[in-house]
Amino acid sequence: MTGTTLTWQLLRDLKPAEFEDAGDKWHEVSSRSDSDRIRVDRLMTAKLRETQESQSAGAALGRLQRLSRNYQYLHSECGLIRTTLNGLAADLAVPQRQLKQALDEAAELKLTVHEDGSVSYPAAPAETLIGKNEAPGGKVSGRLPLDRPGLGDGGHTPLKPLNPHAEKAQEIADRIGQAVRSAAEIDRRYAGTLDKLKAAKGLDVTAATLKDVAQDTAGVRDVAGTHLGREIPMDKSPAERKAWWDSLPEEQRREYLDIAPDLIGGVDGIPAVVRDEANRKYLPLLIGDLAARGDDDSQTKLDALRMIQDKLSKPSDPPMFLLGVGDEGNGRAIVSYGNPDVSKNVSAYVPGLGTKLDDEFVTDTMKRAEDTAIGARDVDPSSASIIWLGYDAPGILDVGSTGDAERGAPAYNNFMSGLEATNENRDPHVTAIGHSYGSLTVGTAAKQSGGIPGVDDIILLGSPGVGVEKAEDLGVGKEHVFVGSADNDPVTHLPSKDEIAMGGPLGGLVFRDLLDVGNDDVYFGKDPASEAFGAQRFLVDDGPRLVFEFGGFDAHSQYFTPKKDMVSAENIAAIVGGRPQDVIKEEYR
Repeated sequence: MTGTTLTWQLLRDLKPAEFEDAGDKWHEVSSRSDSDRIRVDRLMTAKLRETQESQSAGAALGRLQRLSRNYQYLHSECGLIRTTLNGLAADLAVPQRQLKQALDEAAELKLTVHEDGSVSYPAAPAETLIGKNEAPGGKVSGRLPLDRPGLGDGGHTPLKPLNPHAEKAQEIADRIGQAVRSAAEIDRRYAGTLDKLKAAKGLDVTAATLKDVAQDTAGVRDVAGTHLGREIPMDKSPAERKAWWDSLPEEQRREYLDIAPDLIGGVDGIPAVVRDEANRKYLPLLIGDLAARGDDDSQTKLDALRMIQDKLSKPSDPPMFLLGVGDEGNGRAIVSYGNPDVSKNVSAYVPGLGTKLDDEFVTDTMKRAEDTAIGARDVDPSSASIIWLGYDAPGILDVGSTGDAERGAPAYNNFMSGLEATNENRDPHVTAIGHSYGSLTVGTAAKQSGGIPGVDDIILLGSPGVGVEKAEDLGVGKEHVFVGSADNDPVTHLPSKDEIAMGGPLGGLVFRDLLDVGNDDVYFGKDPASEAFGAQRFLVDDGPRLVFEFGGFDAHSQYFTPKKDMVSAENIAAIVGGRPQDVIKEEYR
């Protein structure tokens, strides 16, 4: 349509499928280019490198590498054209549908739509001040939004016209005009993007050319991203999202990964290897965005993401999978050590007080999940462990509120439902782990209808209470709720809210025997380490008394760390690895 004045007739007769057909042809070129690149790399280049070492062979290798880059460039650019054409077809279908609805209504009401988009209406009987009379017909043109009553007339709505057809004719004319203007704007945006998808002259793909590919990709994302986002069934369950992803042809999956990785990298129900690839592609873009902001919060997140990027660039055992990343709130990062889709044993750890996307998260909190994975793989090699920073953990001023746990619990359950959908084992063993305030988040998630999806065991570490009075209220059976609670961990001895109300944080200890006869209440409910709660308490090191590290109490932060508390780390590993019978028990408080 570019270069032609768009009319309602052109929009009505437009066949969006023709854009899609053209996109399919560009896809054929893109796929063929990719196949040719693979053939050059794997057959010709590799064979020549293995068998020849002469100067002429070196020159031939250079030409083959140049040819490979050309094919890669063709693959990328032709794929971008296909995505753009598909987006154009999808976006134009919306105003076209609106136009056709208006035209159908006009025909039903016997109104005439003229070539210029104006609408005629017939004469009609009407009541006037002097009795019944015939109101003449007329013709109206579509108005711009600012010309409509209530916007351009000082807020006063004019009297209704005497002819009852006039108001409906005006409405239809307005809708026709709006549909045409919307289509013209869509056409303009997509035409600008397509104009930029032009190869430079010559056959040499230079660094500047590759940079141009990145700019072209960003341009296509800007114009077609809405189309791609609309296709993701975010209102469906993770299992339905997985079915949607599995149903996509490979070229459409590549569109998301290459053009809009941020749209699918955090979608629960998308397989882990796909989320990992998407988030690795998105990570440099997010880093670049944060680097351009310049404020302290962005700098903190930027430093952490660069550290994560550095870790991802190096081989690791267990391998790392980046299942989620973002800068919203205090920052988001979901990292799995081991592939959670193929592992028989999977754990997902929710951190607590003060956790945010910063350097401590990378060096300490992520290390806890890694240590758990290593320990669990000693129990069963088919094990993976996840650190889930998918919510805003509270700071010190907000730690007394349940709000962050209540907001985080649905997100955690959605994530766990995604793991349940994507795991390839018939009956995987899944463990939910909550540390500190994270145990309240896990407890809150367990209280939701249906409990935590797919979870077999729950581990509560350094818990100030989980919002329920008994382990059996967590939905997995009290024999499947395990508690690690160090005697020198002050968080596990916090007075209850009633005690604090009576005498303050310290005075509450004085009133403990009066208000808490069994001495088994803590801030967020019954002490998980108490007999009244009824969980399986396992042995941990008591930890040092009131020694600080990383801004917290040592006894509160060493449960996962073999070098500091081997017995706790081994007990956690036994549970996560599917052998809870090997746990060393400890007496209730």
